[in-house]
Amino acid sequence: MIATHNIEKVSFEENFMILQIDGKELKLKLDKLSSKLYHANKIERELYKVSPSGYGIHWPLIDEDLSIEAILKDRD
Repeated sequence: MIATHNIEKVSFEENFMILQIDGKELKLKLDKLSSKLYHANKIERELYKVSPSGYGIHWPLIDEDLSIEAILKDRD
């Protein structure tokens, strides 16, 4: 499977998700991105898995999945 994106790091700062992807850094407002992540606690936010293909990110404790393509599309 071909990687679609290189997800380098996911971190959180107050009500923002900081996503380092493809050599760039995006700062995304959680209330616009995902109500589940917005209401999640620190542990729920920090326990995530990046798909091997770089297609998306999964948070198993809150059963949330985000597609990188959708995130980038919404940023444009």
